[in-house]
Amino acid sequence: MESLATYLVVLSTATIRIGAYIFLRWIPGHHAPPVVLLSALLYAIAFISICQSQGWPTAAGRTPSSASSFNGKIEAERMLAAKSPGERRGGSKKERRTWAGWILLSGLPDPTSFQLTAATACINLLVCLFVADMVYRAPMMYPAHELSFSRVGYVSDTTASLIVREPRSSQLPIFVSYRNVPHGSGHAVDESWKAVGKAYWLSNETDYTFTMFINGLQPSSRYQYAVSNNQTGHFTTAPTAGHTAPDSDKLTFLTSSCIKPRFPYNPLSHPLSMPGFKHLARWIPDLKASFMLFLGDFIYIDVPRRLGSDPETYRREYRQVYSSPDWPSVSQYLPWIHVMDDHEIANDWDGNTTAPYPAAADPWHIYHTSVNPPPVSLGASYFQFTQGPASFFLMDTRRYRTPSQPLSANSSEKSMLGPEQLSHLLTFLSRREPEGVKWKFVISSIPFTRNWRFGSTDTWAGYLHERQIILEAMWSVSPGIGVVVLSGDRHEFAATAFPPPEGSRWPVSATVHEFSTSPLSMFYLPFRTYEERDGEGEACVKYVPDGNSKFGAVEVMGGKGDQGVMRFRLFIDGEEVWDHVLTTGLTVIGGRGSDAIWG
Repeated sequence: MESLATYLVVLSTATIRIGAYIFLRWIPGHHAPPVVLLSALLYAIAFISICQSQGWPTAAGRTPSSASSFNGKIEAERMLAAKSPGERRGGSKKERRTWAGWILLSGLPDPTSFQLTAATACINLLVCLFVADMVYRAPMMYPAHELSFSRVGYVSDTTASLIVREPRSSQLPIFVSYRNVPHGSGHAVDESWKAVGKAYWLSNETDYTFTMFINGLQPSSRYQYAVSNNQTGHFTTAPTAGHTAPDSDKLTFLTSSCIKPRFPYNPLSHPLSMPGFKHLARWIPDLKASFMLFLGDFIYIDVPRRLGSDPETYRREYRQVYSSPDWPSVSQYLPWIHVMDDHEIANDWDGNTTAPYPAAADPWHIYHTSVNPPPVSLGASYFQFTQGPASFFLMDTRRYRTPSQPLSANSSEKSMLGPEQLSHLLTFLSRREPEGVKWKFVISSIPFTRNWRFGSTDTWAGYLHERQIILEAMWSVSPGIGVVVLSGDRHEFAATAFPPPEGSRWPVSATVHEFSTSPLSMFYLPFRTYEERDGEGEACVKYVPDGNSKFGAVEVMGGKGDQGVMRFRLFIDGEEVWDHVLTTGLTVIGGRGSDAIWG
């Protein structure tokens, strides 16, 4: 019986520690917490059984006589028998250290040392507390009901959108105003604040938020807004379509996806801290980006564990991100624009608007679409806009799709976008752009390439018929205009080229490129899932899987002429690791690195 208990102690200790390490530092999957906690229960039972068999006093049987007998001859002989051969001989220091190491590693009790026994048990207890802390501390202790914040959303050349949250009735009514803050130290700040509007009443219906739109602004101008509840921030209006700002020769914006507070886990960090935000914040002043295109998984409702499917549970997740101590550093000078992905609803979501989509969409509309670019049509959750030398179409790849199973990827009955959104996308691709607009960016929350082989049915690899229709429309875009797909979701980075088929009616210069970048602050996959295969017509330009924090900076060059130029810069864990330049109007695809074929 004791040998079985010994086996269970060693096995459960290994499961607790290895499982917790993977969960806390590698992948915070929802399977790990119950496995770790069940192993802890088995460990406790087996551990107590061994202690009893070795003659350790227990709470139930501890009396003066039993305590005395524990130190008596019988127990001493039993303890001696339990010693290693080296210890029976007196043992060297090395042997004693080895024995102590085995006790700490295995989780077994040592009848010769109460300190070692307590230490190894406490290690397992502490690890289990870390797991429980990761799962429950933030949602239970930081619901963020008192969150007071503001942020800027979409900014055009003449307007800016602003969302404010204020749950304190004592702050009502809330006034919003703004002023012009010229670039550079040689220009005087406009001291006259202009009123935007006021909110007299806020309620739980909108989670105590309201949106305001600042109109009548000047293109390429810097402004500061202020809210009467002591919130403030800055934004710069976009240049007019086809142009860049007078003091710049390019439009810069950022792209990434996937964030989860306090991952990788650090018990000393704030429960709502975002390690990836710290890397991003360090680069914001240098990059001078106009906005962040965040491509989904702003929350992880089901990671590490779903605690509800009601609107308030989803709302809490959004509030926690905006309550992060690291959020102001990435938002005070940077507007954010959003698309939705599965973890804002449920993993690999393909259920259209069935439950829990209505509950998930509630805070999504409150906090994100309310200050996104205008929807393409009334009630739609996909968007388009033009800014400077680039135009954008932000797809919704969740709300309108048909189920990924059981139809095959090539079935004409499967759709990622639905007929109306597909029609609007094809119109966007075929329309003429204003003079000076050289790039069309198609934004997808999931990868466009099929080269990711793990979980591919959830990506465009599971909807190849519709993807081919879109690809042909992309190849047919007016000469001189490049098409780039930006995506996220995979927790890795890859750049992929989609050249037209050889001998087709499209020139090589019509090649479409995709840059898929994630996560901004989350795990990366410990195994390789991206692979280029012959005959599929999708060329790997660059593949970088590792890194808990990844984001891209897209620089779209302005200037006159027929050729458009853009540069993609990749940042991983705070360091710039790669860049790539694309041009339009040429017949040469950008060079492929030595890692172009995954291996």
